[in-house]
Amino acid sequence: MNTELTTIPITAELVRGALELERTEHGLLTRRLPAWARAQFSDLQLSMVEPQSSGVRLALRTRATTVELDALPTKRGFAGIPPLPDGGYDLLVDGELAARTTVPGGNRLVLDATTGGSELLPGDPGTARFTGLPDRLKDVEIWLPHNEVTELVALRADAPVEPLPDRGRPVWLHHGSSISHGSNATAPTGIWPAVAALGGGVELVNLGFGGSALLDPFTARAMRDTPADLISVKIGINLVNSDSMRVRTFVPAVHGFLDTVREGHPETPLLVISPIHCPIHEDTPGPGAPDFSSGRLSFRATGDPAEVAQGRLTLRVIREELARVVRERAQTDPNLRYLDGEELYGPEDHAELPLPDALHPDAAAHQRIGERFAALATAEGGFFTAR
Repeated sequence: MNTELTTIPITAELVRGALELERTEHGLLTRRLPAWARAQFSDLQLSMVEPQSSGVRLALRTRATTVELDALPTKRGFAGIPPLPDGGYDLLVDGELAARTTVPGGNRLVLDATTGGSELLPGDPGTARFTGLPDRLKDVEIWLPHNEVTELVALRADAPVEPLPDRGRPVWLHHGSSISHGSNATAPTGIWPAVAALGGGVELVNLGFGGSALLDPFTARAMRDTPADLISVKIGINLVNSDSMRVRTFVPAVHGFLDTVREGHPETPLLVISPIHCPIHEDTPGPGAPDFSSGRLSFRATGDPAEVAQGRLTLRVIREELARVVRERAQTDPNLRYLDGEELYGPEDHAELPLPDALHPDAAAHQRIGERFAALATAEGGFFTAR
């Protein structure tokens, strides 16, 4: 094998899981919402998480034994607590994890949870280097960090590279909260949607946005316009912990979101998933609040359970309303289904694998949720087999 590396142009054909690529002074920034949608919000939280590369990967076919990717990451941290670990770059060969590495350095975005302010500390690009790959023609995927913004700078290999051809797998378009985004997972292929997609043999497009699954119309329109064979929306936790709706506005908003998705995908299998078990918000409304009293980030609910009767949302209320909405709509929409999130992670799972920050699953729980979803989805008549 030739040990000399050749620079490979990074084109849209090599990138999967991003809705858009934005040209920057360094290279290409992966985007998970199109420019027209980004122009319709000014929220700092969504602006921060939308370009993070959850579910985004390079997909190649090559004989290369060495592959290098130069990238400029933007890493997020909180003032006053130790930096988070560097995001991972997972390399898969023919669908199996073969190597994992990180890119040191990069930009660092430091958030102040008490003031809401932030400071961007500029840095330099680094290199994810993979060596010793099998000397044969193979499918190679490089999954980018789910919890970092990634600008793709340069790709090099010691053999020709071509875009991974269509393998006939259905495209699964998913939208959800930070749990779908991958919070507390430790690797890009360890977030539950990636675990489910790899286990179920589907191509993932992950529109999981930390703190931002709020039934936004622009997200529904982006999903409407994105080609997909399977679609799912995981609704609930952000609506509770943001305290942004009441039952009166929640139910019509769900209908409107689903109506918009259906404009572009009238007969595509569409799955509505309710929240996983989360004790702080099961019967206590939001808003949620960060808690650093233990020296690390955790969360607590601050609402009054007595106000549920006046329409305040809890996870229990949301599950009941979502099940009802889907049951009623399914009378005229046979391709619409409902999945109770507690089937993926329920009270017994919480007793065994508690949420470490009281809100997000840890790596082991992400794995369990993904495996359970894949098992349900690939069973006879399941979501992944519903086309």
